[in-house]
Amino acid sequence: MVTPPIRPEYVLEALPAAATPVFDQSVKFSLPDLGWLRKIGMLLVIALIWEALARWFDNDLLLPGAIQTGKAFADGLASGELWGYVSVSLQVLTQGFTLGVVGAFLLTWLAVSSKVGRELIDTLASMFNPLPAIALLPLALLWFGLGKGSLLMVLVHSVLWPLTLSATAGFRSVPDTLRMAGRNYGLGGLRMVLQILIPAALPAILSGLKIGWAFAWRTLIAAELVFGSTSGQGGLGWYIFQSRNELFTDKVFAGLAAVILIGLAVEHLVFQTLERVTVRRWGMQR
Repeated sequence: MVTPPIRPEYVLEALPAAATPVFDQSVKFSLPDLGWLRKIGMLLVIALIWEALARWFDNDLLLPGAIQTGKAFADGLASGELWGYVSVSLQVLTQGFTLGVVGAFLLTWLAVSSKVGRELIDTLASMFNPLPAIALLPLALLWFGLGKGSLLMVLVHSVLWPLTLSATAGFRSVPDTLRMAGRNYGLGGLRMVLQILIPAALPAILSGLKIGWAFAWRTLIAAELVFGSTSGQGGLGWYIFQSRNELFTDKVFAGLAAVILIGLAVEHLVFQTLERVTVRRWGMQR
């Protein structure tokens, strides 16, 4: 029987301490966040493509350039005309959005308080959530006439159901361990809701608020287009409609730019700030 060869043993000597590389863990190198700069670059690229297409079409009536639209936007701000239409739209939007949020939380409380309430809200949401808010405008005009009441009705509908569904899903997804931990600390009733349930469901609530805001803003602009064509009154939507009738296409694009800029401002200044000081700070969202 052939015995396998025996490998000779050897010992590696340790390196001296001075030769061992030492890394200072306290020094951290991090690159600055340049997300805002990248977004500005993307907007500049879009503006360049827009300007190139406008010059290629060479028809200001169909497609004004980015420079021409920017000049119309600046003139509207300088004269105060655009500010007036924007303020009217934001006032109506704030009232309708607030009423929708209050109604959504009342429906959410009903949905999470009992089984019958949950079945009722599920049925109502299945019926009315797929219904476009603008489809209710003829009925709103019949009930409330040409005025703010009709706008508030369609705005409340556009906010109510998305926020109710998101908030209800958030409350239902709260783990039982958190509920039991709250009971162990002696929490119950309103204190349980404020200190356990709402913080745990806050990501879903914020998501519902953003969806409801977007629906409300789009619905308001569309409804103001209809109001503008019937009564000559309205906000930013009426400004767009009136500019189209007068063949001021650059003002139409300026109004659309105002709609986009307001949406970006609300998203970054309101919702992202809320997320940063709450769910991101708590480690619930990246």
